[in-house]
Amino acid sequence: MLIARKLSALKLKPILSLRFVSPLQRSQLFSSPSCSNPRILCPLPSAIPLPLSPSSSSQPFSSKPTPPESPLLTRDGNYSEATSRFSLVCPGCGVHMQDTNPKHPGFFVKPSRKDSNYRLLTHLVPVDDESECSDLLKRGLVMEPEHQKSEENVNEKAQKPTVCSRCHSLRHYGKVKDPALENLLPDFDFDHTIGRRLVSTTGTRSVVLLVVDAADFDGSFPKKVANLVSATIEDNSTAWKQGKSGNVPRVVLVVTKIDLLPSSVSPTRFEHWVRQRAREGGINKITSLHMVSAIRDWGLKSLVEDVIDLVGPRGNVWAVGAQNAGKSTLINSIGKHVGGKITQLTEAPVPGTTLGIIRVEGMFPGQAKLFDTPGLLNPHQITTRLTREEQKLVHISKELKPRTYRIKAGHTIHVAGLMRLDLEETSVDTIYVTVWASPYLPLHMGKTENASKILEDHFGNQLQPPIGKDRVAELGKWVRREFHVCGSSWDSSCMDAAAAGLGWFAIGLKGEAVLSIWTYEGIEVVLRSSVIPDRSNFFEDAGFTVSKIVSKADQAANKSLDQSERKKKKGDSKVHVLAETSASKARSECDSA
Repeated sequence: MLIARKLSALKLKPILSLRFVSPLQRSQLFSSPSCSNPRILCPLPSAIPLPLSPSSSSQPFSSKPTPPESPLLTRDGNYSEATSRFSLVCPGCGVHMQDTNPKHPGFFVKPSRKDSNYRLLTHLVPVDDESECSDLLKRGLVMEPEHQKSEENVNEKAQKPTVCSRCHSLRHYGKVKDPALENLLPDFDFDHTIGRRLVSTTGTRSVVLLVVDAADFDGSFPKKVANLVSATIEDNSTAWKQGKSGNVPRVVLVVTKIDLLPSSVSPTRFEHWVRQRAREGGINKITSLHMVSAIRDWGLKSLVEDVIDLVGPRGNVWAVGAQNAGKSTLINSIGKHVGGKITQLTEAPVPGTTLGIIRVEGMFPGQAKLFDTPGLLNPHQITTRLTREEQKLVHISKELKPRTYRIKAGHTIHVAGLMRLDLEETSVDTIYVTVWASPYLPLHMGKTENASKILEDHFGNQLQPPIGKDRVAELGKWVRREFHVCGSSWDSSCMDAAAAGLGWFAIGLKGEAVLSIWTYEGIEVVLRSSVIPDRSNFFEDAGFTVSKIVSKADQAANKSLDQSERKKKKGDSKVHVLAETSASKARSECDSA
């Protein structure tokens, strides 16, 4: 005891370790010739822990892990549990949050602390203090409520999670407050963040939810991811068959927004078309295919059951897709369907809403996790060159309606100021051309010889987007692509000429034709089999046309404008009549005088 009092805490640690040494070892230790003074301890056996070195004794001992350095501008989100312990990640978009610089991504305002009784209205002073007035009457309540507010009910209500200012602006105003801040973030590197985990032969089971937009299948199909996953499946399957470690990812192709397709589309024919386009896009093996609508809850039950069977108790599910393909909306709908207590992800018709990887737990049984990933940028989509206002016009949010023309050779169809079709040659007199695009895009049909004049006079004005004449040059060079098509029936469309991010022309003919598709340089245009064979029963007229939705809105606006002008005219006429009567009275008074 006296020895323990005179020794420091650093020298006391070896003595306390002697309690774990057997009595025989202790007697040998203190009876050693080199240990003549028992107060000076000799070196302990290897089984006994040694004292801390002077360099390490300056740091206090702690079992808590050392927090890493402050995260840089990355898109890793909260994939790593170790990183998410020390850095705050926005639950809406996955960006690292900070409250110091509003000019940097992830800025948020700390919510003010409120009293736990602020919902009980105890801080309000009643207007009438008379005793005959009940407390409920003083609060403005005439009838007794069935369930009065109590502290228990108020405290039980879940508090809304804090999100970054960008998510707050998207959720409440539908737009990004400062789009320039996103340019400070690096591009999302799929190969580095997710690709290397998918190709790994070890680790937990991986399920890839490949999310594709039904209204823009080729423009939203991630070919790079499809090729990577297909190569991984082939390599790991070969290793697994040889008895080696091989983690074979499962591919679940999810076609979203099928509520945007016409109800006349055959599900069986559409599924066959999707599988064919997916094989051409690079997917060799599809574990399962699901066509869903997150808005109307179509197909969610079978999707959830299939994913639960594939992921197992500890697997990872990766939701991968192009920007604005509907990944976050799908995950939110799945969360509502399974009844899990998950944070609402930010949804907006803005490309690139999700900025970082978001780990969603509690969605599936066991320790299985779901990860929402940032949308993959397709530079060949036309929406990447448009402004926010122009994207709203191109975005398809309602069921597609056909707009059909019957044209001869030497005629042209414009879709806003973004795409144009010329009928160069044909073996028949006329062909059918059906436009499938946003109903807010104006169309024009005329002779090809006047196409250059239409470009100079009406692009940016009557044909929007682009909005404004200056935007036409900013979108790039106007280039031509030539396609040869053939068909065998007049009753339905046979081929599509689709532009990524915009829409497509459906061609119907019984013969052959040579087409020219004009759009801006770098925009992907593909020729494919027709996805929707139907066409409209009524043909569009030559010249400028708009959809019925836009025309009805214009009629309503003009009607309200006419009504306001009529009221104004009536008011002016009344004022004129009153002025005349007052003038006549004044003249009569003067005459009588």
